[in-house]
Amino acid sequence: MSVQTVLLDFSLDPARVADESGQKTVFNQLEEVLKEYLPNLILAADIKVDGGSLKILTGKKGVTVSTRLFDRGLVTVNIEYYKEDNEDPLINFKCSKQLEDSIRQSLECLRLKMLPSIKRGYKYDSAKELESQLKKHITVLKSQAYPPLKRCLFGRYFPSSDERLLEYDIDNVLFDEQSPFQRVQIVHSKSLGNMLVLDDLQNISEADLIYTETLMQRGKENYEGKEIVILGGGDGALLYELLKEKPSYVWMLEIDELVMKACNKHLNTICGDVLERRKGANYEIIVEDCMLTVKKFMNENKKVDYIFGDLTDIPISDAPCGELWEFMINILNSAFKILKPTGKFMTHGNGATSAESLEMYEQVLMKMKPAVTFSKTKAFVPSFFEEWIFYQIAFNQSDE
Repeated sequence: MSVQTVLLDFSLDPARVADESGQKTVFNQLEEVLKEYLPNLILAADIKVDGGSLKILTGKKGVTVSTRLFDRGLVTVNIEYYKEDNEDPLINFKCSKQLEDSIRQSLECLRLKMLPSIKRGYKYDSAKELESQLKKHITVLKSQAYPPLKRCLFGRYFPSSDERLLEYDIDNVLFDEQSPFQRVQIVHSKSLGNMLVLDDLQNISEADLIYTETLMQRGKENYEGKEIVILGGGDGALLYELLKEKPSYVWMLEIDELVMKACNKHLNTICGDVLERRKGANYEIIVEDCMLTVKKFMNENKKVDYIFGDLTDIPISDAPCGELWEFMINILNSAFKILKPTGKFMTHGNGATSAESLEMYEQVLMKMKPAVTFSKTKAFVPSFFEEWIFYQIAFNQSDE
């Protein structure tokens, strides 16, 4: 079951909707066409708003249509109705395109009717000259019909890194609980398999091995016999893949027990059985704020070979300040205090389209003391629908 939202946009000559009379004429044309597709519509509200007008029509089975006329020449038509899973859509994408064409043709015909003065009072040498004059006075309508938005009790839409709307083929919610820290969901996608969603942001799916392999730089880094700390990583995928590389020991520091519970049950194709127990032959999962263990290591003067930052993404902001930036910078500074001189800090950044935030993060890296050097890698992550940037950060040996 879902609420289907059909959106149509039209742009026309602002002169046509600049006053109340023009808006009324355009709306009458809209109403006439809409009733051909949605019979029994009645006008429920007629509201004058700043910069134009808003009219709401209602029909059978709770159909509502809002038409917004902006005096700058934009006209929007929003249609909403409720649909059960076994029902055919009232207006599918094909039908919405037909409706778009009908409205556009109707408004273009209306424009022709409003131009009788072009033909009166002037002499033209030929029909071709008349046609040329008409084209100068007729603004061709631009329009756009969008596929219906399917709004229901579970999300199908998640944002890209630069806040564009992405639609997923999600057909089921397998897990949905609120932890003390975040909302934890496991949803099923027809193309991606099961996917972890935290606070309405996609995190990892069964199709995302490339994410984990790029983060760990598989084939480029040698983890055999190394000591490793994972900050976060509650889905277990990174721990599972690292253990295949025969490290000496791995500490995974995850604060949210519920994330591990959900992933152990529904995402074991990417985490295996590593979340079944909190301690294994060469790894330990410590369930607490990761900074507590980092500080413990600092007090013990313990140094490790690799640290993975598998926590928050680089924040999208105008400046590198605020709570999330402070948290990220604190993590960076603390991590390098427990890294061996030859060690590396490996982390994910953000989407490649978020260039400004990535640049700010790199500025932070360049100001670190002691100095660090970094490289970055790019990979397309299926469940993100975009390319993602990963960083490999190390002490600047030439600075010594």
